[in-house]
Order: sequence, then C-alpha cells, then structure tokens
Amino acid sequence: MATLQKIRSKGPLLVIVIGLALFAFVAGDAWKALQPHQGRQDIGEINGESVSAEEYQTLLDEYTEVIKLSQGVSALGDEQYAAIKDQVWQTYVNDKLISAEAEKLGLKVSDAEIQAVIDEGSHPLLLQTPFRNTQTGAFDKDMLKKFLVEYANMANMQLPAQYVEYYQQMGNFWNFVERTLKQSLLAEKYQALLVKSLISNPVAAEDAFAARTQQTDVLLTAIPYSVLTDTTLVATNDEIKALYKEKKETFKQSIETRDIKYIDVLVTPSEEDRAAILNEVTEYANQLAEATDVAAFIRTTGSTVPFSTIAINKNVYPSDIAARIDSVAIGEVYGPYYNQADDSYNAMKVLAKETIADSIQFRQIQVYADTEDKTVALADSIYDALKKGADFAELAQKYGQTGESAWLTAAQYEGSALDEENTTYIKTLLNSKVKELTNLKLGQANIILQVMDKKEAKDKYQVAAIKRPVEFSKETYNKAYNEFSQFVAQNTTLDQLVANAEESGYRLLERADFRNNEHRVGGVNGTQDALRWVFDAKEGEVSPLYECGENNHLMVVAVEKINPEGYRNINAVAEMLRLEVMQEKKAEKILASIKDVTTIEQLQAMEDAVTDTIKHITFSAPAYVAMTYGSEPVLSAHASKSEVDKVSAPIKGTSGIYMMKVLNKENNAEEFDAKKEETTLSSMAIRYASNFINDLYEKAEIKDNRYIYF
Repeated sequence: MATLQKIRSKGPLLVIVIGLALFAFVAGDAWKALQPHQGRQDIGEINGESVSAEEYQTLLDEYTEVIKLSQGVSALGDEQYAAIKDQVWQTYVNDKLISAEAEKLGLKVSDAEIQAVIDEGSHPLLLQTPFRNTQTGAFDKDMLKKFLVEYANMANMQLPAQYVEYYQQMGNFWNFVERTLKQSLLAEKYQALLVKSLISNPVAAEDAFAARTQQTDVLLTAIPYSVLTDTTLVATNDEIKALYKEKKETFKQSIETRDIKYIDVLVTPSEEDRAAILNEVTEYANQLAEATDVAAFIRTTGSTVPFSTIAINKNVYPSDIAARIDSVAIGEVYGPYYNQADDSYNAMKVLAKETIADSIQFRQIQVYADTEDKTVALADSIYDALKKGADFAELAQKYGQTGESAWLTAAQYEGSALDEENTTYIKTLLNSKVKELTNLKLGQANIILQVMDKKEAKDKYQVAAIKRPVEFSKETYNKAYNEFSQFVAQNTTLDQLVANAEESGYRLLERADFRNNEHRVGGVNGTQDALRWVFDAKEGEVSPLYECGENNHLMVVAVEKINPEGYRNINAVAEMLRLEVMQEKKAEKILASIKDVTTIEQLQAMEDAVTDTIKHITFSAPAYVAMTYGSEPVLSAHASKSEVDKVSAPIKGTSGIYMMKVLNKENNAEEFDAKKEETTLSSMAIRYASNFINDLYEKAEIKDNRYIYF
C-alpha cells in the first residue's frame, strides 16, 4: 500500500478518487458485446498466419489503457486513437517478423537478461513508467519490487474497491511493459547482429574523411534541357515500354489502392442560427445577474466552459474570457459579446477574486476498515493521537503507508471537471493552515490530512462563463441534407458527378492511391462506412450518401480506378516515363550538337549556354547547380577525380549537359581522426541496419484488412 501511494502521488489527480475503466472488461467482454457475429473474424495475415479481430482488439485496448494511464486522462481524441490503431498494428507485425527471424538464428531474450536491464534501470522504456525516484526522475527498481510484492499479496489485503482497481491497472501496466521490454531487447539483438556485419575499417575511414573534407571549386558551363522545345522530339510507345520494363521494380506496390472522387459537404450555421444563439446568450446573461445556484444555472446554459467552485488561474479560462476578467468588476455581468476566434457568443460574471497558494505540500494517512463505523472510529483514533503529538510517519507506517509528503500543484486540477469528492479534497487543502490536521471523510474512507507548506500565492478567479459556439440548427441541417440527397439521387454515375457537381454548387475532390489503412475518407472523422464501401466497390460505382464528421458532414464517394497489388499498370506511369524518355532524347540532341566542342570557351559561346562558378564541391554531397535548378551527383564525382585546370568532356546530368574546369582543390582545416571517422561510420551502419524491418516487410506476405472492422 505504501508503494501504491508513492505511485499514485505522481498522477494528475488525487489518491482515492481516480477511476479508469476496468481493463478486463475492455479487453474481454466488450469485444463480444460490440461484435455479435458468430465465428472468428480475421483482419489480416502475416506470412500466411491469420490475425483475428478479437486478438487485435485486445492489444488495441490494452495499449489504449496504457496510454490513458500514462497521460492521466480518461479518454483519447479521434486523432490519437487512430494513431494508436496504426501503432499497435505496426508493433504487432514487427514483433511477428523479428520473432520469426530470431527463431531461425537462435536468438532469445532470457528472464535473466530482462532482470539485468531492470536492475540497471536506464532503458528508455523503464523511464516511461511511474516507478521513478521523485528526486532524480530515474527508474526506481526498489519501488517496482515493493509494488510487485504488494500486488502478489493483494488478495490477503483488505482494500477499498478503488485500490483494488488501481492495483489491477498497475499490474496490467507492468505486464505490458515487461512484455514490450522483451520484444524490444530481441529487436535490439537482431539489429546488433546486422550492424556487426557492417564493420568500419581504416581504409573506409580515410575514404569517408576525404569525401567530406576535400573541396573543389569549378567553372561550370551548361546547356539546360529546358531550353529545348523541339516538337520533332517524340517519345514512342516502344520507347516508353522499354523504359517501363527497365524500371519495372520501382513501380511495384505492396497493397491495393484506389483512385477516388468525392464530394464533402460541410454543414454550417445559417444567419438565422446565429441570431438564435445570440438571443439565447442575451437571455442567459440577464438571468445570470440574478442566479443564486450559479453552478446549476451554468449547466442549463450549455456552456462549453465548466463552472469551478474553486477559484483558478486566469489563464485556465479561454483566452477571450481571460483577457476581460480584470476589467470586469466583482458581481458584474459582462456581455453578450462575439468571439471570432472560436465563433462563439459569450457572457461572463466574475464571482470572486482570491489570493491562493499555487503549490501545496501535504501528507496523509488513508483510513479504511470493514465497516463505515469502524472506519470512522479508527480515523478518529488516529486523528486524536496525532493531535496529542504522535509521530505522523510512524502512525502511517503502522497502517502500511509511508506518510511521506507530496506536492499538489494547481496545474493538476485546474481546468479539469472535478466531481464532488475531488472538489472537497482540494478545498480542504487550500483552506487548511500550514501544520493543521484535518480528518476528512470521503466516500467509504477517511483521510487524515496535514498541510506542510504552501508556495507561490497567486490571484485566482471564480468566473461563471457562458460560452456558446455558433452551431447549425436541425432545420439548417435538414435543408442541406435534402438538397444534397436530391443531387445524389439524380447523379448515380461517376460521369454525372463530374459533369454536374460544380453546376449544382458542389466541389468534386479527388484522391489518388487511397489506402484502406488511412482510416478516413477526405480526412473526415466518422467515415468508416464510406471507407469500407470504397474497398468493396467496383470501378465507376457511386456510393450512397453518408452522414459523417461530428454530425456536420455529408459525403458521397465514387471509385474512379482500382490499382491492384503488384506492378502499376504502364498507363498509370506513362506520362512520367514519357518525360524521362524526352529528357534522354534532349541529352542526345545536345550532345550531338556539341560533338566538336573541345574547350569550355567554345561551349560558352553557344546559344542557350549558361556559366557559373561552383565552390566547395565535395564527393559526399551532390552539387547543387542554381542555373539549371537541380542537384547533380555526377558533377561531385567528376570534380573529386579531376585535376586542377583540366577541362572535362561533356557530362550528362539530370538537368542539363555540362563541361567543367577545375579551378582549385583544397582540404578544409579539419584534421583526420581515424577513431572518430570509424565511430561515425559505425553510427551510419546502425542507421542502415535500422531499415532492416523494411526489408522484412518486402519479403513478408502481409495483408491489412483492419478497415472491415476498425
């Protein structure tokens, strides 16, 4: 219990009133409730091994709870949840791929290795846990060990339900960390094996140093490809096909994608809606002046700013309200006024201004017995003993707690929606004097509190704020829906959508290579049904009308083209290939026109030639040529190997034909350090080896059909 108190003291809210969803329910029965279908539902494959939706849901909910617990929040936003879905899938696939390779090589991670990492305590994963020293922030293995002992003996301890739930959550959290640590160590072993195959050596070190430090200045003359507009140059179908065959592997795609066109209608408030909201806020402002139960009244207004019975920092309120607080007298109602930044109408009343400590140091003893009467009697006994001079820490240890002090800062509670018990707890601390003892009853438990210190007294405000964003009415939504519904009913083919969208006042959007793992169509929330339709539809089909977003979007989608897994069709890349063929023809034509040119001065005299001096070219970095607007790696290679005053033959680059004359070669002031260079090469090898997972993906057969259920 002492260890648990230490851990809980690091959370954003307070000890016995923190509540999160039970992990076991989320990971187990919740799936059955949400998925009534009979039989196994698969969402993908990894090298022929099916991945069930239930298995993925379990992992997803496990990681979601870990994130919520780590961040001290009870819910995640849509963007964060979408990112977690991808991260869980990616981690699962990586683990499967690496485990398969490690098994072939006989690589394993033993329990002793894991324990050694825990004992050493510096692994980044351990530093993300609550088991950290409050002074140094370092991982505290002793705190972990104490918690695990208490967790193992939890069945023999009489604990309030909140403690049991929190022990379970922390136990699940640690199981996740331990499993992830094992997977991470296995991946590190496999990567280390690859890195050792990329050994740096003295010769490579010297070459790398020279490539980085030997600098060349050149006089450069070019004829850019862009100056040729000869219409006689034509890329034939045979030439395009030949280039496609040559570069075919670069056009390989691992998953099916689709080219779509869609109309996304965002429903917005009408002028009538705006007037109605203003009228409501005006009426509420008049009532606010006379309201007695302010908290209850604010709840009836639909304000997006919760009312706090605790005075809080000014900057916790929305910026438009905070900017006006000091100019409004206590008890005065200000507004209504319009705030353009969040498109809202507002009114406010400053109820109080107080100077309150921003940080409070306190210690506590939590008291809980079999019955409420026994809890009260025990709390009274402890309280009386402390009042008579008993040692706080000794009494706390007697009841399985440390009695150590902790700090509560305003940032931990300001801006949060506090329930009654949290509010009572915080008010007790704020109103208590330093060294004062309080016997506070909360729910089925009692807490003996003692404030040890208070710091950073600041002006705090209690403000009743009415903030009403301008929203569309039901009538406005129905009007938009009926108009769009009629349009969709009359335009049931892709050709009709293309022909009639603009005339009907709608914008037809398009997206090429849309993937099923993108979660949203057009970046709009709540489009899972539309996404499923897209990947079940045939080319040319038009979807039904979808209501999506935050109930403020209407959408219709059409599938223009299906790009199957495998090699892209030549027609899809023909234009890119044509441009490349044309560039090659331009290069040939320019080279033919200068076949008799032997000096750089002759090239400079030609029409369309451009000249510049490029300084400090190195072999390790492509030369950027401003006059042709392109990077030219081939020039870096030629410059590093050419002698001073020597003129090169014509050089074919990516943006033009060049001739260069080396003006100067020199080394920069850096001195060669073999050990430093070899270390740099080793670091580069680690980066190269870190791409091994991409190679495993290329060789693996992975199917991702999560979109069907998620």
